[in-house]
Amino acid sequence: MRVVVQGGGRRGRRAGLAGVLWGAAELAVTVGVVVLLLVVHQVWWTNRQALAAAHQQVRDLEREWALPSDPGSDPSTAPVPAASPSVSASGAPVASAEPAPPAGAKAPPAQESAYGVLRIPRLGVVVPVAQGVDKRAVLDKGYVGHYPGTAQPGAEGNFALAGHRNTHGEPFRYINRLRAGDELIVDVRGQRYTYVVGKVLAETSERDTGVIAPVPRSTVRPEYGYGEPGAYITLTTCTPEYTSKYRLVVWGTMRR
Repeated sequence: MRVVVQGGGRRGRRAGLAGVLWGAAELAVTVGVVVLLLVVHQVWWTNRQALAAAHQQVRDLEREWALPSDPGSDPSTAPVPAASPSVSASGAPVASAEPAPPAGAKAPPAQESAYGVLRIPRLGVVVPVAQGVDKRAVLDKGYVGHYPGTAQPGAEGNFALAGHRNTHGEPFRYINRLRAGDELIVDVRGQRYTYVVGKVLAETSERDTGVIAPVPRSTVRPEYGYGEPGAYITLTTCTPEYTSKYRLVVWGTMRR
C-alpha cells in the first residue's frame, strides 16, 4: 500500500523561505549594531577624547606661561616666512595670501602647534588656538585653527579661526547663540585680547573667502560685513549641524 503525503513540497518551500528571511533579519540587526557603534564612536567618543585632550592642552599652555619665558623660544626672533594660500581640509574658506611682514615683525607660530587660548564666556568654551586649519592635525584634536595669512591676535586686520561644530570636541557648536556685545577673549603668553561680537552671518558658501579678508565682508552676501580697517576676529564653522554644506560666521572687533 502506498501512502501519499500531501503538501510536503509546499511546507518545505515555506521552511526554506523562513530560513532566508531569518538570516536576512539577523544580518540587518548585525549591520544596524555596527552602524550604531560607529555613530556612538564618532559623535560621543571622539567628543570625549578631543575635549579632554583640548582641556589638557589649555592647562599645559597656562602652566608654560607661568614659567619665565625663554628668549630663544620667542617667535619674534625666528625667520619670517612669506604667507601662502591655504585650503582647509574641512572645506573651510581659503585664506588669501599676504606679503611677508616687514623685518622685525613677529613670525607666526609654528604650523599646527597650539599657542593661544580662546574663551567664549557666554558659551562656557575654553579651547586651544593652533596655527593652521588642517582637519586631522588641528581641528580633529578639538582645537580651533588660525587661518594662515590672517592677522595674529591683537593686530590690525582679521584674526580668523575655524572650528568643528559637531564631533571632535565641537568647540563652535553653539556659536549661533552669540549676540552683539558678547565677549571673545584670546590669551597668548602674558597678553589678553578682548573682542566684542558685532555681527553674525547665519549662512554663506564654503568658498566665501571675503569673510576672512583683512576687512571682513561676505562676497556672497555683501550686505554682511565691515567697510573700514580695524582689528577683527572671525569665527567660522559648518552649518546646518552635522553637515558641511554651508558656513556660519561670527565677527567681532577688538575692545580698545
